[in-house]
Amino acid sequence: MKLTFRGTNSSSGSCPSVYETDRGTLVVQGWRVTDGEAVAALAARGLPAHETAVEIPLELLGYFPADGCLGSFPPDP
Repeated sequence: MKLTFRGTNSSSGSCPSVYETDRGTLVVQGWRVTDGEAVAALAARGLPAHETAVEIPLELLGYFPADGCLGSFPPDP
């Protein structure tokens, strides 16, 4: 899978971040959700053991395509 960096709100440029893939999906890098209550709620909604959830700041939503269509981002700098 090829990742194309789309943006971050980190001053060090490492985390949290958003990437577009060559498979028409997004990869979100964030803080693993470890809060017991939140993990239980996710499991109750069907989160399988082979998946995880990450938390990201709302500011990262600005790096998602406004029309919801992947591939509409400008090229990576």
